[in-house]
Amino acid sequence: MRRAEGDRRAARVPAWTGSTVRVAFGLWTAFALLFAMVIYWEVRTHGHSPARIFLFVLLVWWAWAAATPLVAWLGRRAPLTPFSIRAVLVHACAAVVLGALHDVWWTGLAVWMRPFDAMGSSSFWSAFVKDFVERELSEVVVYVAVLGATYAADAQRRLREREVAALQLERSLVHASLHALELQMQPHFLFNTLHAIGGLVRKARNAEAVEMIAGLSDLLRYSLEHAGKHLVPLERELEILARYLDIQRIRFPDRLRVTIDVPGELRRASVPALILQPLAENAVRHGIEPSAASGVVELTARREGDRLCLELFNSGGLPLAPQPGIGLENTRARLAQLFGDRHSFELTSQRGGVVARLTLPFEEAGQ
Repeated sequence: MRRAEGDRRAARVPAWTGSTVRVAFGLWTAFALLFAMVIYWEVRTHGHSPARIFLFVLLVWWAWAAATPLVAWLGRRAPLTPFSIRAVLVHACAAVVLGALHDVWWTGLAVWMRPFDAMGSSSFWSAFVKDFVERELSEVVVYVAVLGATYAADAQRRLREREVAALQLERSLVHASLHALELQMQPHFLFNTLHAIGGLVRKARNAEAVEMIAGLSDLLRYSLEHAGKHLVPLERELEILARYLDIQRIRFPDRLRVTIDVPGELRRASVPALILQPLAENAVRHGIEPSAASGVVELTARREGDRLCLELFNSGGLPLAPQPGIGLENTRARLAQLFGDRHSFELTSQRGGVVARLTLPFEEAGQ
């Protein structure tokens, strides 16, 4: 049971990858070169070969570079947190054994390469016994340092993985929220349009009702085709907006005048799908429907630096105590999800009517 728990703890720590091993090797190489520079500076007047000294020191510390993945593996197999006597004993034994093996390697290289010429020892065993006593404590310190560095590297890697996972979760939540808003929008629009169709049927305006049903079919097809595709070219939005306003002209044949003024170079701009329809619906509902006189709905677009500005004007008026409906609230929520503080949306009284002004970052839609 205890072993299985240790295996699970080890599995939670990601294994070292090839790139991590290369980084560790590079760090040990840098340390060895610095170590060699210090040694050579101390004996620079003794006539020793600098190439042999540097190669000797590199080979000495590359042994610890080769042992670093093993230390990391032991750190995962016997983690020191939570505290465990068994883990401490494992690492104490490993530090002594690896330190002794490194001393053997170090002494063997010194006897074989003789980097300091006559100043070095020619007897392996006498040099090993002498150096083991002097070096073993420092070798244990090196082991502890390597173990701590591997723990720090593993902790940093886990932190990055958690950040990536959190970012992916945030994106998933935003996508789910946008999808929920889209699903909310569809029945709201469908209900309003079916209500209008019912009114035409009750007035025996059957031809207009059939044409409105065909228009509704186009709108629903567009909505389904773009489910999950939050951004579309403005050109496509204008087509579906025109189809929606055609439906409304059937309802108000003598009272609704529509103007759309969008320069050709802006029609490739990226905008949220079905962002204009609720604005037009709000304009018709509050600007055209309550009045017996004729009215106008005008859409204009312009570019202001790196911003796209869309303005939808209607000849109605703002209510004294406005109560935002589902369409406008949905629009505000979607814009906040997609653009954060990089957008603006406001309704104001201007030019004897109401202007819905929407400002977005200007980006061209993909192919």
